[in-house]
Amino acid sequence: MVLSDDQFQAYVEENDVGKKCKFCGHLFAFRTSISRIKWHWSGTKGHGAAICREVPKDVQEAAFLAMEGANKKCRIRADWLINVDNKTDRLVKPVAEASSSGGHTPNKSDARENALPTSSSELAGKTFEENKNAILSWLMNDEVLCIGIYGMGGVGKTSLMKHVYYQLRKKSGTFHHVYWISIPQDFSIYKLQNLIARCLGIHLSNEDDEILRAQELSEAFVMKLQPFLILDNLWDTFDPEKVGIPVQEKGCKLILTTRSLKVCRGMGCLQKIKVEPLPWEEAWTLFRERFTHDVVISPEVEQIAKSVTRKCAGLPLGIITMAESMRGVSDLHEWRNTLEKLKKSEVRDMKDKVFPSLRFSYDQLGDLAQQQCFLYCALFPEDYGISREDLIGYLIDEGIIEGIDSRQAEFDEGHTMLNELENVCLLESCDDYNNGYRSVRMHGLIRDMACQILRMSSPIMVGEELRDVDKWKEVLTRVSWINGKFKEIPSSHSPRCPNLSTLLLPYNYTLRFIGYSFFKHLNKLKVLDLSETNIELLPDSVSDLENLSALLLKGCKQLRHVPSLKKLRLLKRLDLSDTVLVDVPQDMDYLSNLRYLKLNGCSQKEFPPGILPQLYRLQFFALDDWVQGQYAPVTVEGKEVACLRKLETLECHFECFSDFIGYLKSWDGTLSLSTYKFLVGQWNDNKDYLRVLEFSGRSRKVCLYNFNINCNRSSPFFPCDIQELVILRCTDAGSLCDVLSLQYAIELECIKIQLCYRMESLLSSSWFCSTLLPPPSDGIFSHLKDFHCHGCSSMKKLFPLALLRNLANLELISVEECHKMEEIIATSVDWVVGEESSSSCSSSEFDLPNLRRLNLVYLPKLKSICSAKLICGSLQKIRVRDCPKLKRIPICLPVLDNGQPSPPPSLEEIDVDPKEWWESVEWDHPNTKDVLLPFVVLGDGSRVSDCSKKMKTEEET
Repeated sequence: MVLSDDQFQAYVEENDVGKKCKFCGHLFAFRTSISRIKWHWSGTKGHGAAICREVPKDVQEAAFLAMEGANKKCRIRADWLINVDNKTDRLVKPVAEASSSGGHTPNKSDARENALPTSSSELAGKTFEENKNAILSWLMNDEVLCIGIYGMGGVGKTSLMKHVYYQLRKKSGTFHHVYWISIPQDFSIYKLQNLIARCLGIHLSNEDDEILRAQELSEAFVMKLQPFLILDNLWDTFDPEKVGIPVQEKGCKLILTTRSLKVCRGMGCLQKIKVEPLPWEEAWTLFRERFTHDVVISPEVEQIAKSVTRKCAGLPLGIITMAESMRGVSDLHEWRNTLEKLKKSEVRDMKDKVFPSLRFSYDQLGDLAQQQCFLYCALFPEDYGISREDLIGYLIDEGIIEGIDSRQAEFDEGHTMLNELENVCLLESCDDYNNGYRSVRMHGLIRDMACQILRMSSPIMVGEELRDVDKWKEVLTRVSWINGKFKEIPSSHSPRCPNLSTLLLPYNYTLRFIGYSFFKHLNKLKVLDLSETNIELLPDSVSDLENLSALLLKGCKQLRHVPSLKKLRLLKRLDLSDTVLVDVPQDMDYLSNLRYLKLNGCSQKEFPPGILPQLYRLQFFALDDWVQGQYAPVTVEGKEVACLRKLETLECHFECFSDFIGYLKSWDGTLSLSTYKFLVGQWNDNKDYLRVLEFSGRSRKVCLYNFNINCNRSSPFFPCDIQELVILRCTDAGSLCDVLSLQYAIELECIKIQLCYRMESLLSSSWFCSTLLPPPSDGIFSHLKDFHCHGCSSMKKLFPLALLRNLANLELISVEECHKMEEIIATSVDWVVGEESSSSCSSSEFDLPNLRRLNLVYLPKLKSICSAKLICGSLQKIRVRDCPKLKRIPICLPVLDNGQPSPPPSLEEIDVDPKEWWESVEWDHPNTKDVLLPFVVLGDGSRVSDCSKKMKTEEET
């Protein structure tokens, strides 16, 4: 007999006290689910429900089938039936198979004996259902031979596969032979061969030769019809062929569960699924079901129970452990006590059942630096997005990443370590690619496990507990309170922590004062981070921290004074950016070990001479542009910067073009400058800072500002690897490319020309002819993506038509407020190259396959975009405003089989103003405007199509 939940409800009686079984009168609390009551009727022990002795046989059978039998309806949540003990082998034979290799044919009794335990609770959840169905679908695909299921320990990978396993067993007509093997921790090819042989019911004749054993297993698999092998809890990769698993089309299909994405990749899994922690609603449902309380709990207890569930952060193993440990407990005091212990990682059941499972992933790392990197993440708050850049910087400061000469190589090593920790699900990625911000996060229970390890090996103090003076013990090695909330560290607080190496207090925005005595006994301090605090003075006692390797004061917007740095000769990183220091710190020339220096110029307009040559180990040097909220770039002398032969990143301001050129001439094969941002010119207008700050995220940038380019024609030298060029308020430029020799800048991706009132063209016809004939395969502007021209009132034309062949990567053309601009892509006679004529050019077609945005605003004399036809298959947005003389759009739309134009699939919007211009402008095809009408938006935000409908309605009315 099969019953629905509504039919089962008929056997439950509700009264003022709770819910009562109609058969035996057993009383349940109001919140008891029908699932738990079905266990009560099913006659199955071990599910936290008393057995009903009066239930009729047919109802008992229906309850049993609903919870465990073949007719169970699976509303799948995520897997919380997790067996974390892999010390014993759990083997499963197929339901029925006729072994042709000497094995016996299992009967129904064998199948029951070897069957995996089914779930002890109903399952629900959209993601779980989708994952299960995806796996079953892939198994039916002949091209999918290997499937990987991965995720952190205790998240439910095994249970997901158990449900798949039972689904396969039910479909015995389709899936004939399904085998399950739990991989032991001491994995080896030899042991795996033995386990598979036992599953197949064969005896391997050769005990020593793995090759012969593999051949026997392969032959046994081939004799099976469509075999499936499930390997649960795999920690390392192996070659299936060496084991004897014929993973091939019409051979054996392999499904594995693992904690490592790297294992999935190494095993060649064509399809992969990451099992994620439960969302809140499903986590709370799981806790309530596994708690199965017979007592009525108060609303206060329920709120604490929810806090306990949240602390488990969706990890089924943790939720189950806590729910079962609190069964039958209704006392408010005990619940509160448990929650506090859980926050401190002091709950015994979590220590005994959850942390060992999670720790196994840590132990498997093998590499000490990776383990230290992982543990370092525990110094950050719970559920905190840790910037990869900040974290790797700390790892370098601490010496966890060491022995690498290049800073870029150090960061490459750091990112590789973090990738590995993500791959084994010890860290989670929380990147924001839209803003270029990459970060990682630690799952709450994994962080608790990491803190537990840290406290055992090197005592730490994290979070609010550092407010308690008595907790500053001598054994402390690291102290951290990021995003803390305290106003001062008084002079009376002078902790004696001779082993303290790390003090991280960034983003304590309310911290204004640190007493002199605080640092007095912290002699072994290596890393001190007070970034983004509101301290005004750094105590003089910092001057005596001779072991300091990193002093980080970024964003201390009230900081006016830093004491002498003379004794800090081991200092490798100093960050004083975005502060309001009155003067550059004293005795900086003693910091000969410094690798990283970032600071603003204080009240000085020029960086003090004589310091930089002493800092010859610098790899990163950046002069911040901000002083007290004003954009005030600080100049440096080119010859001093040229002394820094190990620089990899340089951001600075050269006031004189000759200084800039002099520095560029110092470049040779020994300099590996991979990132630079140069401002060249005499700064005199703070209003322009926003235009300078419009630098994109590209690595190599130059801004030429406010000088006569033609006066500097004598030196054609320019960085050939430049990616972004900004020309701002430069005069008497004539042709830009003639002066700057941009034909050598073949990596150039972005050009911005702004407010250059006397610049006439991007390039002259004579320069163009000499450079572009014959066109080089990787020639000028071949990498160009963005071109901006704004406020250049003397410029009449941008590109010659023949240059289009080099602009295949161009994504954006933006021209605004250029009052004399007549042509965007010119075809006039003096720009024609070789045997081409203006008539032949006008009849040709050019493909700009990556052009996404075309922006033309206030160009009163613009007559032509291009006389040739343009094919722009990736176009997303066109904007044309106040271009009254522009009569034709040369863009060709794709043509359908019936000859009618069709909008490109990428098109999002056409922004025009005024409406009359749109009505008069011509396109290549007479029906183009009708096709594009739904995309057209007017300057006031209204759509032309809506206006047309409204006018039509009014006319009809």
